[in-house]
Amino acid sequence: MTDIVVVRVKPGSRKGPLVEVGSKGDLTIYVCEPAVDGAGQRRGRPLIGGHLQLPRSRIEVVSGASAVPVTPEALSC
Repeated sequence: MTDIVVVRVKPGSRKGPLVEVGSKGDLTIYVCEPAVDGAGQRRGRPLIGGHLQLPRSRIEVVSGASAVPVTPEALSC
């Protein structure tokens, strides 16, 4: 079974690394790495996997990988 999880990665955050769960089950990931060359997203994937208790190999970005940071990502788990 494949689940879709909406994730918003917030790079360059002083809160990070931190995972917050929204009221609708969406995830907000705060990472310290800047949004340069995808460093923030690369750091966010292990946090997502750890939170969902899944290996990184089971997490796939379905949409939003190269979008403006305001657009959330949809992940297939």
